[in-house]
This record gives sequence, structure tokens and C-alpha cells, in this order.
Amino acid sequence: MTSPTPPRRICFLYIAQIHQILHSLPIAVELAKGWPQFEVDLAATSQAHLDYIDSALERLGGAPVHGRLLGPKWLRELRLRGASTPPKAAMLVANLPTLAAYDALVTPERTTALVRRLGVSKPRLIYTQHGAGDRGGPFEPRLGQFDLVMAAGPKQRDRMVDSGLVWAENCAMVGYPKFDIVEALAPRPARPFADDRPIVLYNPHFDPRLSSWPRWGAQVLEDLASDGRFNVIFAPHVRLFDPASAADLATVEPFRDHPRIHVDLGGPAAIDMTWTRVADLYLGDVSSQIYEFLRTPRPAAFLNAHGVAWADDESYRHWRYGPVIDRLDGLAGALDAARKSHGDYLAEQQAGFAESFDLQPRSSSLRAAEAIAQRLGVG
Repeated sequence: MTSPTPPRRICFLYIAQIHQILHSLPIAVELAKGWPQFEVDLAATSQAHLDYIDSALERLGGAPVHGRLLGPKWLRELRLRGASTPPKAAMLVANLPTLAAYDALVTPERTTALVRRLGVSKPRLIYTQHGAGDRGGPFEPRLGQFDLVMAAGPKQRDRMVDSGLVWAENCAMVGYPKFDIVEALAPRPARPFADDRPIVLYNPHFDPRLSSWPRWGAQVLEDLASDGRFNVIFAPHVRLFDPASAADLATVEPFRDHPRIHVDLGGPAAIDMTWTRVADLYLGDVSSQIYEFLRTPRPAAFLNAHGVAWADDESYRHWRYGPVIDRLDGLAGALDAARKSHGDYLAEQQAGFAESFDLQPRSSSLRAAEAIAQRLGVG
């Protein structure tokens, strides 16, 4: 009598900020529900991550997955310069024997590629991405360390493959799993204001070389607060304030109780697409959240705080989706104009969204799960 084949063990790894969880969690749910050949662990480096996962799973109807808190405790509690998570590389090193025992490591971030350099060879490394933007930073050599790299759409796939960073056979175009679950996580997102003024979502990026926040951010909030035509949700990329400098926190503090400014520096609504669904107009610079916002096409405007010559730069492809503002004089008027001229940009928005997301009747999460199963030799 032959012994039953033991399940293949897959680890969905969460070592970065909490906003990355939703980019791979729905894939884990599909794998755990649809493939009994797999045992699915969700491993995180903070209890806050596991708590958020448990809350999300409850809203999604549950799944046969297993949460795992990585150690050691002293390292799990270490925070450098006030960050919300322990240092990623150190956590990988400390947990190498645990990670090496899996058949696959699935991650939404690229630091996990380090395990290859540290001699871990057994598990297949699978990168899900955590956005579908244009910024050049994510297109970098560590992608070549992964056995499977997912792409949300042809734009992302072609850029990775054409640049030689990823072999075509190692790239699976699967759509955007996060889209599959946002309605379940936030069924009826509420507008956080008492009146019906148009809502501007101001969403600056964290990279100071690209972000509008260091040079213009405070002035943006001041100008829109004093003008009165708009309500403003200030929900930057969560890494902008993780860690947060005392100066940045002091800049934001005067707006926390303003009746027309809602500040969210990284709560659940900032990561589950609540604000990108609620807002009437997007104002940003280089964050990939513009593409989540354009799931429903609406007006957008972009802040060119660094005087970038952007027109022929693929890293600024999204700046074709609305007016680009080169100076802050008359900001509210420029946003009014952006609303009125939205029709001029609608076709470009729709084309850019289609290039970014290969969405099909079969869910993105299921397609991603199938790609993982296939890479592991399971039909």
C-alpha cells in the first residue's frame, strides 16, 4: 500500500508594510480553497499584519490557511527610525531555515530575492507585484531571481520582458487580484465629509526624488483648505509617513481637525481602495494608485514639483490622464479646470487602464493561483 503524497507547502510571505497584503492574499485564498494538494501558510513579521489578515479573511468568508508569526520576538519588535515593521533583510536571515523548508515562497515585494543569495535553493520564488504603475524603480535586476513573476497587464509584462529582466516563460499575466476583493472588504465606502463638495484625493508618493510632498505638499493642503471649493482626503502612499519625521507630522497636524480635510496616513481605508473609490478627482505624482482610481474613469491632475521633462518618459505614462500642474498658483482653479476637461482625457485613461490590467471574466486571483500551481507541477 502506497503512502499518500504529502501536501506541497506554500508560504505567502509578508515582511513589508501592511498595504502589500491585499496584492497576494486573494491568491492564497484561491489556492487554499481550490487545490487540496497545497498547504498554505501566511507568514508575517508582525502581529498587526496577522490581525489585519484575519479581519480580511473574515469578510472574505474564510479559507483553510494557517497564520504564522515569524520570529525571533526581539527582532520582530525591532523598529529602525520609527518604521512600522522590523527590518526585512534581517527577518529573512533570521528565518532562513524555516523559509528554506517550503516548496514555494510567494511575496508581493522584491527583498525576498535575497534568500537566493543566501543559499536557499529549494522553494520556488514567486513575485506577485504590489501595483501596476509606471515608475521605473520596480523594474530592476532582482526580478531575475524569481522563478515566476506576475504581471497585471501587457504594459508591465512587456516592460519586464523587453528589458531582459524577466524571461517570457517566467512571466504570467494574471490581471489584478486586489480588484477581486475590495468590494467585500469595503462594501459601501462612506464619504468622510458632511457636505457634498467634490472630493480631491491627494496621494503623494514616498520617494522624495519624485514626490510632490517635500516641496509642495504643505502648500497644496493650505491652498485647498483656504479656497473652500473642495473637500480633500490626504492619503499619501503609506511609506511616506513610515517612518514619519517629526517635521512631516508637524506639517500635517494643523489639518487633522479641519472640516474639509480628512487625513489618513495609512489606515485600512488608505490601502483597500476606499479612498480611490470615494474621491471625485485624483491629485498625485507617481503613485500606482492612479490606476486603482481609474478603475472608474474620473478627472485627475498631476503635480510636477521637480520640473520633469516627462512627455516621452514611460515612467510618467500616467501623466497623460489629466493636466500636469507645473506651479501651484491657482491650484483650486486648475483642479476645477481638470474636472471640466475630463472628456479630453477619457480615451487616454481608458487605453492606459486596458494596457495596465488584463481583466477577464475569470478572476485575477484564480488565474494567479493557476499560474502558481502550474509552476509547481500541479494541474
